[in-house]
Amino acid sequence: MPPTFRNRRTHRLLAGAAGLATVAALAAALPASAGQDRASARHHHGSGRYQDVQLLSFNDLHGNLEPPSGSSGRVTELQADGSAKSIDAGGVEYLATHLRDARKGNKYSITAAAGDMVGASPLLSGLFHDEPTIDALNKLDLDVTSVGNHEFDEGAKELARLQNGGCHPTDGCYDKKAKFRGADFPYLAANVTGEKTGKPILKPYWVWKKNGVKVGFIGVTLEGTPNIVSAEGVKGLKFGDEVETINKYAKVLQRQGVKSIVALIHEGGAPASTAYNYDCDSPGAGDGISGPIVDIAKNVTPAVDALVTGHTHQAYACTIPDPAGNPRMVTSASSFGRLYTDTTLTYDRWTGDIARTAVKSANHVVTRDVAKAADMTSLIAKWNTLAAPIASRPIGYIAGEIGNAGTESPLGDMIADAQLAYARSVDPEADIALMNPGGIRAGLTYTASGGEGDGVVTYGEAYTVQPFANTVNLVSLTGAQLITALQQQVSGANEAAPKILQISKGLTYTLDLTKTGAARVVAGSVKLDGTAIDPAAGYRVAMNSFLAGGGDGFAELGKGTNVLVGGDDLAAFETYLTANSSATAPYPVPSADRVTVVR
Repeated sequence: MPPTFRNRRTHRLLAGAAGLATVAALAAALPASAGQDRASARHHHGSGRYQDVQLLSFNDLHGNLEPPSGSSGRVTELQADGSAKSIDAGGVEYLATHLRDARKGNKYSITAAAGDMVGASPLLSGLFHDEPTIDALNKLDLDVTSVGNHEFDEGAKELARLQNGGCHPTDGCYDKKAKFRGADFPYLAANVTGEKTGKPILKPYWVWKKNGVKVGFIGVTLEGTPNIVSAEGVKGLKFGDEVETINKYAKVLQRQGVKSIVALIHEGGAPASTAYNYDCDSPGAGDGISGPIVDIAKNVTPAVDALVTGHTHQAYACTIPDPAGNPRMVTSASSFGRLYTDTTLTYDRWTGDIARTAVKSANHVVTRDVAKAADMTSLIAKWNTLAAPIASRPIGYIAGEIGNAGTESPLGDMIADAQLAYARSVDPEADIALMNPGGIRAGLTYTASGGEGDGVVTYGEAYTVQPFANTVNLVSLTGAQLITALQQQVSGANEAAPKILQISKGLTYTLDLTKTGAARVVAGSVKLDGTAIDPAAGYRVAMNSFLAGGGDGFAELGKGTNVLVGGDDLAAFETYLTANSSATAPYPVPSADRVTVVR
């Protein structure tokens, strides 16, 4: 996912319940003796041997304080008859109510997260460097979170400010009555170290304690964070192997007498179904999930009792065998605050460890049919008052919903065309524009989000789509380099999880997904305006600054020459939409037919 440099844009702007629950249980009951132990054993101030600890968790909030719109604000639920039902979900006013209700009657309750709480945020939070989201998480009583890749979008110094508080170095204090106090909860960054010091830049672990019960948390982000964040955001930092780091700190915790351990990992997997209540343990443990988290889970020390994960924005509650062959819970709660996971950890006071046979977990929908949390409503209103003059400004019109889903998306085509139009305004020789799919954070919804009217696109909506404040850069590439870049969509670092670039009008090619690696881009099919790309010829190619730096595994794009650093990518999109739409002639929904896909 691309980098954000919101500080530049912000400075300029401000200056100017669940239905069906997924239940994955390791066993139907505790060991045979557990019932007697519960009733009769006494240990630690007279309490029973076994103490259930509630672990509530979520991930990848991305500053979505208000209910997300379109598909970003819905989850799919499998019904008993095999059909699927779509449910509106998300919004911190509802998330707060659900979490508070879930905690009722649970004296031993911990709330944890697995990274990307901030970054790539809608305007309401992103405009203010995500201070509103940190305030909301404080009110949610979040106990601990790992860092994610997006916590580094504005660099380690800004992350430290979010943790420790203080006014923004450029934009100052937004609340003139009270200085931003930072996060009440610890951000954990066990595998993120300074190149010079070799030490973690933030706490590597944290221990929750209550009445003799101790649960340790180790937080890591994916080792590949530097590949998906701007070089400036991770300057001076090293990102270590997730498994090695977790295993290292598990030993540290054990030496301190902490035997119950949870890993918060900002890396994830992909279940075979997108329904949140899909049973990914069918037919066997973890059989229905794939991706990086599977290998991680199989290699993290058995000393760790559960893995709370994220990054892939998927929903699952699975068991994956640990290195000793014992099942271990691995969870993820989708994204944008649409779900939360409720996991029961049964703590054995005699051993200080979790009775793994009693661990169970379920994902629950953050439905919008509950009362809104009043404190969150007030928080949103406060920041909306500051943001409204900017957010509500109309910038164009669309004829229908323009989505960002699919191998080639309608919105991807639209953004690529906008970048090509901008590029030609500064260099008439511009030929092509490329856009990374991870930089398109939401679709454009036709239905009005406020009082602007159906089909009207506001600046706030456009900001939610492209919140990163990249620049539109122009580089010179040979035809051979362009073809290599297209092959890198489906080979090398992107072979297992292809990243299909969105392309501007005139560029076409065939993508054969029945083949493997670079061969998926069919030889000779890459054409510009119907003419085959000449490997020896030169082409001027527009792209955002993230891609121009070789981000998302597109090393070839980072080799471009004659670089022209242009203006803000969102400004380019706004200019294009304003120029090409009106109330009587709204922008048509693109057909997304530039890439011919063979499956």
